[in-house]
Amino acid sequence: MHRVLPIILSICSAIAAAEPATGNLEQEARELAAQFISELKPRLKLAMQEGGPTRAIEVCASAAPKIADSLSADSGWQVKRVSLKSRNASRAIPDGWEREVLEDFDRRQAAGEAAADLHFGEVSGSRYRYMQAQGAAGLCLTCHGENLAQPVRDTLDKYYPDDQATGYQLGQVRGAISLSRQL
Repeated sequence: MHRVLPIILSICSAIAAAEPATGNLEQEARELAAQFISELKPRLKLAMQEGGPTRAIEVCASAAPKIADSLSADSGWQVKRVSLKSRNASRAIPDGWEREVLEDFDRRQAAGEAAADLHFGEVSGSRYRYMQAQGAAGLCLTCHGENLAQPVRDTLDKYYPDDQATGYQLGQVRGAISLSRQL
């Protein structure tokens, strides 16, 4: 018993020490997700004003990956967007963990939770992983909705030939910002 007690105390101390660190990681992840959105959204709004949805698609195709890459390089986190119905097949396909979280987000949203309130973070293996849902807002439906104008379809075909990210309705989860960091 005398040998077991120090081991138990050591394990308990490690668990207690990990709790605040995980909370700090979640806060960092939330801030990075918010930064991603705060950098992309004004660019898309400006593009919509300048040239409508086809211009916004062009801007999104180039700006979103650059923002994710820049945030990743500057922060030490891997930052990306994922979806069950990806627009960018080379960057937005979820891995198994992300797929499970996205499916849970869909269930929770269907049960009445707002997409903007859906997030999840946990330690997975040697990484801390976090996802923040992105809901389909009114403006999003111009390029992600059910009845797209032909110029929008043509531009999507040009920039995203494997696009699956259409058919959404207001408030649905259309994807998530996914962040992970080595512990």
